[in-house]
Amino acid sequence: MKDRRTALYIRVSTDAQFEEGYSVDAQKEKLAQYCKLKDIEDYEFYIDGGWSGSNIERPEIKRLITDIKAGKINAVVVYKLDRLSRSQKDTVFLLEDVFIPNGCAFISLNENFDTSTPYGKAMIGILSVFAQLERENIRERTRMGMYERVKSGLWMGGGRVPFGYDYDREKNTLVPNEKAEQVRQIYKLYLQGYSTTQLAGMFDVSGDQHISAILDRETYLGRIRFRGEVVESCHEAIIDEETWRKVREERRRRSRGAAGDTSYLLTGLLVCGKCGAKMRYQKWGKGLKIYCYSQQKSKPSLIKDPECSNMRYDAEEVERAVIADVFEKTRSIIANGNSRKEISAEEVLKRKYDTAAGKLKRLYELYARDGEEVLLETINEYKAQLAEISSAIENEKKTKAVEAELAYKRGVLENLRGLWDEMTVAEKRRALRICIDKIVLTDEDIDIVYSV
Repeated sequence: MKDRRTALYIRVSTDAQFEEGYSVDAQKEKLAQYCKLKDIEDYEFYIDGGWSGSNIERPEIKRLITDIKAGKINAVVVYKLDRLSRSQKDTVFLLEDVFIPNGCAFISLNENFDTSTPYGKAMIGILSVFAQLERENIRERTRMGMYERVKSGLWMGGGRVPFGYDYDREKNTLVPNEKAEQVRQIYKLYLQGYSTTQLAGMFDVSGDQHISAILDRETYLGRIRFRGEVVESCHEAIIDEETWRKVREERRRRSRGAAGDTSYLLTGLLVCGKCGAKMRYQKWGKGLKIYCYSQQKSKPSLIKDPECSNMRYDAEEVERAVIADVFEKTRSIIANGNSRKEISAEEVLKRKYDTAAGKLKRLYELYARDGEEVLLETINEYKAQLAEISSAIENEKKTKAVEAELAYKRGVLENLRGLWDEMTVAEKRRALRICIDKIVLTDEDIDIVYSV
């Protein structure tokens, strides 16, 4: 403390330079009188002449900050608080981030403000609260401005423009660029079984997290989500709704699989053909075995038959047999892929419905005009017919949904062989769980129940 001095800071703006009480000489006189009153002999003036107090981009305030951080100053004295700064934010910054951490007191003569006293410390807290309130108000105004932009269909502004789009500043909206096709390919390949890590190596992105962000962005549907609300048709879409839905389902499926990943390929698929219990992997000496949970007494809830006599299997042999069968299934799907017919029953039913609805409308018009009771019977017949057709259409939609799921699973299986060697064990497990319902082991027999 002996080597530290008192800093007397003076600032005058160009407009207030000659105002009474604010000139450099006037401030110097008052600050010197204070030092004399307090018996302070070691002091130095820091004078910013002709500088605005709206920010701290001033040469002498910067020199003052440097000296404070170097431990050369024990107190800063100003004539009036606004001489230090007219910005509450900057004042709080100087107090909390520069003066206090470096053991430097701050005194303002006009306001009788002294941070070395309890009252002065309390005032710092009050200033901090108001500064925080102002920051929150600015943040809220910014958010409201962004919200109004989004509601009117404009890009919210701020942050990075999504991969695959450019920002049109004249129209304030997003426009697909040359990378839009890469976005479509990323979605397509992900549905074919490629991992985010593999995709990151194939496209001009920063890594697998960037791929995940692309797969999760609703922006590619031509809409913007902001503060829990969704605004549709803000800009041109890159991805269609059906592809987006499939990717969402696949993301959830892979996420569920990742939660239970182990180093074992067939975990969760193995079933004992004798008692129906699940089967597990177990290290056995230097090898790895698969056996029935009924043969393990430590988990009674999984036991189906305490006397189960099913054999214990060599894990590598079972895995090889399953993989060989899966690849054979792949060849079969590729060979017969073109033989499947598109189902158009829903289209036929819709046309039938429209025809019946048109006739019913004309019958109502006739009844309204003539009031013939005989028409009511015919009207009721057509209403019953429409109800039957509606029911048939709903059933057809369910059938098509099942077929779409089967087609997706066939697609995964069809691409599995080409990707297999590049996949991690976790990715292989997820792919197998998509295509296989269960693997039943009964003595020497391995029965694979496919879901495709």
